[in-house]
Amino acid sequence: MTHRTLIKDLAALPDGPVTVAGWVETVRDQKKVQFVVLRDESGAVQLVNPAVREIGDDVEDRDAASVALGITESISALSLGSFVSVTGTLKHDERVKLGGLEVKIASLDVAGTSAPESPIAADSSLDKRLDYRWIDLRQPKNALIFKVQTTLEHAWRTWWVENGFVEIHTPKLMESPSESRAELFQLDYFDLGTAYLAQSPQHFKQMAQAAGFGKVFEISPVFRADPSFTSRHATEFISVDAEMSWIDSYADVMDMQEQLLAAGLAAVAEKHGEEIRELFGVEVQLPTTPFPRIPLAEVHRILREERGYVVPREDGDLDPEGERQISAYVKEKYGHDFVFVTDYPANIRPYYHMRDPETGLTCSYDLLYNGTEITTGAQREHRIDQLLANAEDKGLDPAGIGEYLEFFKYGMPPHGGFGMGLARVLMLLLGESSIRETTLLFRGPTRLAP
Repeated sequence: MTHRTLIKDLAALPDGPVTVAGWVETVRDQKKVQFVVLRDESGAVQLVNPAVREIGDDVEDRDAASVALGITESISALSLGSFVSVTGTLKHDERVKLGGLEVKIASLDVAGTSAPESPIAADSSLDKRLDYRWIDLRQPKNALIFKVQTTLEHAWRTWWVENGFVEIHTPKLMESPSESRAELFQLDYFDLGTAYLAQSPQHFKQMAQAAGFGKVFEISPVFRADPSFTSRHATEFISVDAEMSWIDSYADVMDMQEQLLAAGLAAVAEKHGEEIRELFGVEVQLPTTPFPRIPLAEVHRILREERGYVVPREDGDLDPEGERQISAYVKEKYGHDFVFVTDYPANIRPYYHMRDPETGLTCSYDLLYNGTEITTGAQREHRIDQLLANAEDKGLDPAGIGEYLEFFKYGMPPHGGFGMGLARVLMLLLGESSIRETTLLFRGPTRLAP
């Protein structure tokens, strides 16, 4: 493997020989000197080359002159976006605007030539940029999203592991649906008939509780055949899931999630805070715990009496405007970017959410972040008789969930957990307008490529 120095590490090196490699961002081909801005995954540096346009008869070292002429001609022919490797001499010079250093080229190797015209520009539409996503991701701002994602996931995994959670990887091909049949992708599966792409690892997370794992987590893709075209929906996305046993109530799940989020955001702020501020114009806010918690009925009262907004949905669930309004109220009253909305009616929650025997409300919550829902969590119903009663109350045929019910026949501890959309968290953290920006390769009803 060719030894190269990342551009971000050049500043710490003394003047002398270096090798750098990346893609060509700009070329200034002047008569007597050539400048190239080279960018890699860590930053950009200016390359400089004294131009040799021809070899005169009086040149003493014709071999050296021939090399210099070859470098000059190669730079003149460079197309933007081409990948090159350069060996040269590093020089610190505060007069150089780009980082206060430059590399004088001694040799240049073009590893991959780009077509002369880029298919996208800075003002291209989002759909056009997504058509050429690999080029779009060369922009430092877009690349930073996935560095932040890496830090966030690493911090979450670290927190989970340090707190006794086991990482699992559940199957994405299922014999029976995990949640709503209306949002299922189906496919033929050999002689077994129809298989479904998993909408959620929910059932298997619960199976892990019956297996005695105690506490589990998974970060993995899930699939929803949802024809929505909103800024926060996708047909394939990364779901961040956790489940744990021996909880006393869904408050234990909320406690766990807010600690997890606080740890993740602290790691992002420490590692990327300055870059996020520079490229996104956003200050990473570190949340205090506990997060505000408001029952759904109280949310409706606040919206109606203090915000002048009545949620139009007949089932009582919050619509996007209701989420924005209650989040704005919480920000004004508590100075907090997060709010747990709790105690949802059974008619808008799955049958496996536990119901409070006194109120009939589910022991569940949604977590809103900067005005948008990122999570649904709950204490699950672990008693098989009550689970069957809930399913029948929803009009479900027990035979249709028979495989799931098997998990409960041989003992199940009290448990609960949540599912959270990774791209939504990143979107809201970075102040972006759509999860299309915070998904590496977005999948929606009209997009299957690249």
